[in-house]
This record gives sequence, structure tokens and C-alpha cells, in this order.
Amino acid sequence: MGKIVAVFNKKGGVGKSTTCVNLAGYLATFGKKILVLDIDQQCNASSHLGIDKNEEHNTIYDVIIDDCTIEEAIIPTKLENLDIIPASEDLAGAEIELVHMNNREKIVRNHLRKIKNKYDYILIDCPPSLGLITVNVLTACDTVLIPIQCDYLALEGLSQLMSAIRLVKKHLNETIDIEGVVLTMKDNRSNLSQQVAAEITKYFSSKLYKTMIPRNVRLAEAPSYGEPIVMYDHKCTGAQAYKALAEEFLQRNA
Repeated sequence: MGKIVAVFNKKGGVGKSTTCVNLAGYLATFGKKILVLDIDQQCNASSHLGIDKNEEHNTIYDVIIDDCTIEEAIIPTKLENLDIIPASEDLAGAEIELVHMNNREKIVRNHLRKIKNKYDYILIDCPPSLGLITVNVLTACDTVLIPIQCDYLALEGLSQLMSAIRLVKKHLNETIDIEGVVLTMKDNRSNLSQQVAAEITKYFSSKLYKTMIPRNVRLAEAPSYGEPIVMYDHKCTGAQAYKALAEEFLQRNA
């Protein structure tokens, strides 16, 4: 049975889409059947995986709002075993459209149930907000993976994030759990990363991944080529970090 993992942080710019795409890429190379669901109106995960937003194709917006089936929105990527359901800028208005729908918090869950068992893992790139779209994702997912930048300011908003997860657990999804916390954008020249890691460990205990993702130019370049780092430059330090993260992820899910 497949597992749905939401990649989420209320704060933007923490490497959320980068983590979602590159973790998915390495899981696919390890032989796992993977689906990335991009449900962020910025469409970063979609463009990172080579989806041209100017081309005609179905998106998660069409699935949520229109009569498109979720199967009709799945697009294979350049990488074997990795599919994507792309996002759309129209998601910006979806929050308002969802308000008037029945069971509005469970729409994404109901769609994903139809395809969950076709994949080993479904990774969802969430918007950096706590709106109705994100509530839908938290209602649909099994666990939440939280990327956190190696910066003290990145700790802000964590209490709100955890409060939101607790509320969803209480009212909408009693089985939701924290998959783990990943420290991103580590600067190897600074001791700050270790200090932030120590603070995160106090808050999340064993949920913190040992693998930290460094700042890396190649990671920043890969999205413009529409490729996950495993295809763009598998030898760079960023690629090796995401490979290690995928291995650690699978060990935790063994």
C-alpha cells in the first residue's frame, strides 16, 4: 500500500520544492514507483521536473475544481518510475472556490485514494501557507516531512505549523504523523547549522534526519534545466546529500 508524504513548511524559501523533487528523484532511481503532486500555485516542482506551464495539460486544479479525473492529470517525467501531477497558477483562486464545496477539506484525499496503491510513495509539494489547500493535503497525507533552513529565523512559525497538524489530527485525520525534519541550506563554513540542529532536536527529538542538505550551486541550477539533481549532476555535493536522505528515508520506512 502506498504512502502519502506532504512536504510542508509554513515558511517559504526553505528548500521545500527542492527537497520534494530531489528526494522523489532518488527514490525513483532506487526502484520505487513515485508520484510528485505539485499543489503550490508557484509551480516550482512542476517546472523542476520539466513541465512547461505554457503547454496544454491537465493539472491538480482541474482535478479539484473541474471534471478531470486524477488519472488524466498524471504525466510521466524524464526519469523512470517518476510521475507528476503538475500545479497551476489557477490554484491561487482555488481556495475561494473550495469554500462552497461539500466536504471541502477532503477533496484531495478522496481523489488520491483512487491512485494511492499504484505508487510506493506520493510526495506532495505544499504551498507555504495554512489555507484550505494545505488543510486538504494534511487531511490526505499519512505523514509530513518538514524542511527547515539552517537559520534561527527558520524556527519561527514552527509552533503554528505543529498546532495546525494537531488540529487536523483531532478533527480530520487522526493517523497523521511527522515523517521527519530535514535541515537544508547548510553552510559548511558556519557552526550555526549544528546549533540550529541542536535546537530542532530539542523540539522534534528523533524525528530530525541525520542527513543535512548543503548550499550547492548545482542544486540551484537544476530546476532551470527541468531535471532533478540525480539527472543534472549526480556527482555534486547536493546530489550526494539527497541520495543519503533518500537512503535514510527508506531505512526509516523499512
